[in-house]
Amino acid sequence: MTAVAAAGEASEVFQECGCKGIRTCLICERQRHVDPPWQLFPQKTHRFLYCVNTGWAMGAEDSDFEGWAFPFPGVTLIEDFVTWEEEAEMVRLMDCDPWKLSQSGRRKQDYGPRVNFRKQKLKVAGFQGLPSFSREVVQRMGLYPGLEDFQPVEQCNLDYSPERGSAIDPHLDDAWLWGERLVSLNLLSPTVMSMSREGPGSLLLSSAPPAGPKDSTDTAIAPHQSVLCQHVEVAISVPRRSLLVLAGAARHQWTHAIHRRHITARRVCATFRELSAEFQPGGRQQDLGCELLQISCSFQGRPV
Repeated sequence: MTAVAAAGEASEVFQECGCKGIRTCLICERQRHVDPPWQLFPQKTHRFLYCVNTGWAMGAEDSDFEGWAFPFPGVTLIEDFVTWEEEAEMVRLMDCDPWKLSQSGRRKQDYGPRVNFRKQKLKVAGFQGLPSFSREVVQRMGLYPGLEDFQPVEQCNLDYSPERGSAIDPHLDDAWLWGERLVSLNLLSPTVMSMSREGPGSLLLSSAPPAGPKDSTDTAIAPHQSVLCQHVEVAISVPRRSLLVLAGAARHQWTHAIHRRHITARRVCATFRELSAEFQPGGRQQDLGCELLQISCSFQGRPV
């Protein structure tokens, strides 16, 4: 076989996945005989679990920080946001459209403007709005505290599979175009959202508060010890059919990720994003933002 033919064959093989650069999935790892990236970098050494009742990150059992905790603001979890029947119908309609291969074993469907985040430019052409089956979901969001004025202009569906070794690396969503709240609807299987911080600094720990309502956290005593931020990972358990909202510190200071080990069955996630202040009324690009919002609210979209 010639070098050209071999290169052509390899190119055809690697089209089975959408991985680029250092990102890999089970498909290309087996073909290239390489180790996954998460085996090459040091793992977080201190695991904390987010408690939805208190809003605190609690030290994991049998760890050095069991019994200790710190406030973890900016997370809202709404369980049973859609019914079993609504979940099945949404996924059925998603599967009627093609899924595109994406990084790290994922597949995706985008409903939004085409964006070059590096150059901070976007194109409206081709954007027809969110899909029709999301109209009722978006309307329902507005019934919950903190989401009354949430107006998404982009929806990204991601399909995760254990057979592909699907995952998503720790990252912060763009803040030039996308606004304060990231809203994700978790479908078909539960998972874990892993939060981490890479910057310098320490977290002050207190005795873990009672697992009661969030307003009971005033019983916590003053901090007694600290832990380096870069060694901490906070796990947020995300049930099936639940809605997860990240805002504030959880949106802007903590990266979020889905590890491969937390994908045990097919998972579909629909993430909704709103516009940043630059595209809101009074912002530098308010006219463009108004146009995007009008298109989005038509609910006539197809994946772009």
